[in-house]
This record gives sequence, C-alpha cells and structure tokens, in this order.
Amino acid sequence: MSKILIRGAKVLGGEPQDVLIDGDTIVEVGAGLPAEGAEVVEAEGKVLLPGLVDLHTHLREPGREDSETVLTGTRAAASGGYTAVFAMANTFPVADTAGVVEQVYRLGQQHGYCDVQPIGAVTVGLEGKKLAELGAMHESAAGVTVFSDDGKCVDDAVIMRRALEYVKAFGGVVAQHAQEPRLTEGAQMNEGVVSAELGLGGWPAVAEESIIARDVLLAEHVHSRVHICHLSTAGSVEIVRWAKSRGIDVTAEVTPHHLLLTDELVRSYNPVYKVNPPLRTERDVMALREALADGTIDIVATDHAPHPHEDKDCEWAAAAMGMVGLETALSVVQQTMVDSGLLDWAGVADRMSFKPARIGGATGHGRPVSAGEPANLTLVDPAYRGTVDPTGFASRSRNTPYEGRELPGRVTHTWLRGRATLVDGKLA
Repeated sequence: MSKILIRGAKVLGGEPQDVLIDGDTIVEVGAGLPAEGAEVVEAEGKVLLPGLVDLHTHLREPGREDSETVLTGTRAAASGGYTAVFAMANTFPVADTAGVVEQVYRLGQQHGYCDVQPIGAVTVGLEGKKLAELGAMHESAAGVTVFSDDGKCVDDAVIMRRALEYVKAFGGVVAQHAQEPRLTEGAQMNEGVVSAELGLGGWPAVAEESIIARDVLLAEHVHSRVHICHLSTAGSVEIVRWAKSRGIDVTAEVTPHHLLLTDELVRSYNPVYKVNPPLRTERDVMALREALADGTIDIVATDHAPHPHEDKDCEWAAAAMGMVGLETALSVVQQTMVDSGLLDWAGVADRMSFKPARIGGATGHGRPVSAGEPANLTLVDPAYRGTVDPTGFASRSRNTPYEGRELPGRVTHTWLRGRATLVDGKLA
C-alpha cells in the first residue's frame, strides 16, 4: 500500500496524534484521521521521531568488507532508526577521490536501507601531507560537503588552515579527529588513575583539547566551519563553550559510549572497551551529558566502528580500537539523557536528526513531522526493556560494549521516504 496511517503516536514525545503517509510524503498530522485505504500501524504509547541521522559511521567498504559493507551497515542503521548516515573516508582505498566517494554513494542508493552520504578525506591517503581532491569530491555525484581524516588527526596547522579555507567556497565543513599524535604515541587508554594502576600507556585529555583549541582559532581566523568529532573530555567542552561564546562557527558531537561508559571498565582488560578517543572518567561523562543538554555539544554521532572477531578477541595491546553503535545508540541516549531528565524527546530529535542533518547538509532529512515533509520517520517504544544480544545484530560485526547489559527503548519501525525499512523490529 502507498498509504500508511500511524495511529496514536506521541510525535516528538508530545500528545498522541495520527500521521498519514501517502507515497513518500507526510500528508496530514492530526487526531482521528480516517484509515480508509491505508495500512494502519498502531502506535499507542510509542514516540514518533524524524528519521535519525548519523554524521559519523564507518561502513568499511571498499576494502574491509570482512568488518562491514554498505549493505550490512545500512541494515544496522535502519534497525537503529536511522534514515541517513555519513560514511567516513578511512576505507581501502581511501575515499580521497571523486571515484571512491561516488562508489560508496551508489552502493547506498542500490541497497536502499538508508541514504548514504560519503565523507571525503581531507588529505591524500589520510597522510596529512597534501590536500585531497576536495572540490572534485564536492562536484561529484556524491556531492560531498563534509571532509575528515577520522582515525587520524590533521595535525599540521598549515594543512588544516588550507582545508578550512578551501571548503568555504562551497559551504563545506572539516570534521576533525582531535588527537595530537606525539602526545598519544603508544596510548592504550585514558591517562589517569586507572592507566597508572594497570600500567597501560595513557591518552591524555590535553591531546584532544590542544587540537580543538587550535582548530577553533583557525576557524575564527579564516571565517570557516569546523566540526569536532567524538568530543570526550570536560576540558574539550569548556573550549567549545568558549569558542561558541565568541561566535566561532564550531559544532561538536559526542558518542553514545562516551555518555555512558568510563575507563573503570578497562580493568577487565576486555578489548571491547578499547576505543579512540578512549573511555574517560565519570567526571568527563557527566560534563558531556550536561553539554549535550545545554547545546554546547550539538549532536550525538555513533562512530560506529565495526571490526571482525579476530581483531577484538585478542590481548588488549593488539586489539583494534572501536565499537559498533548504530543499533544501540538511541537506547543509550534514552537511558543517559531522557530517563535522567536531561533531555525530552524533542531534544533527542534535535540532537540526533535535525542538527546532524543541518551540519552535514542531508537534504530531506532532519525535517519536522508535519504535512508536506518527506516521510523519513522512526517509531520508538520507550517502555521496552531488553538485554543487548549482538548475535541478533544486522551489522556484520559484534564488537559492542553493551553485550548482556539491559538498555531501555526499542525502535519498532523505520520509514525511508514512506517505505518501511524496519517493521515490528525486523528488517523489511
């Protein structure tokens, strides 16, 4: 059926309403809408949100299809309520040319579980020495507007300045992985009490904070936009807050795992907790939650980083850094932000749909749930409680830090332009 009636949903957590979809568009929102000729989805007690948008996803294709593919990654995205994801450039080959970003873009179109917007590399081969084909990637069919060497920091200030100046020409943004490499050589976890007790190499907060401080000043100097990936420390929050008070055009993201988990978990030596930037302290976690609530941190981004079993089922020092996150992100945000009273569901829609779509220029996403808008929607059952079982993940990888943990909330339906990609918690 081309018509769908979502009946009795709490739109953005508000009063129950009916939402009528015809084709790829929302045609009416109101109470008691007629169901004639429509497939009815009963949504009493559930929350209807605009489709989620992830500004930071690793889909691994091309080159590391043993970890993830565009197909499996977008199926995981749909399972988590996402209708658009931005795919990071650290693939093999690196997405530093128009040809590679177009390949990723077309794979997303072909599979159809969510829209895939490639992120282009800032530098050739992520090597930090020479600017990549920024203009060509923007002019390609993929229409790239976000550029990042994520996984590596653009640590050369001259290269970073040139990138910021270049993207101004087409309204682009540079997304920085803030990590001073000399300060983090051999780092295995957050530098602090736990790292000292365990004898593991420390990743100090200042390695992140010093790059953020430099880059907001560079953005101010050249009047350009900079986005801070996976911000993780209380000090970074204060720098971004200061920069915004000066009118600097900076945005920032936080991951779900940095909103919930701390470096105390590393005492288990379980490599599932090994991630970059590392899990920080309880003080940092609380500062990140407060900053997301007050808008200093603009968005939640998953940094979905799938790895094959053998890259995580090994000793800590040899393990790869990263966690999968698309299928659990909304539940973690519900637990840390909604159930704690720091955000309401409208705030979640803002941080996980409206703002990431705006930062990345995801046309048709992050739109209001109202008549005339594209039917990119997510239906959530906030009363659900369940234990995370990665064997049921749509992702090809299973490296979740939440295995066996009870989390609230469950995405029951996802619609991409009116077409169901998830129905009753199962992929369509």
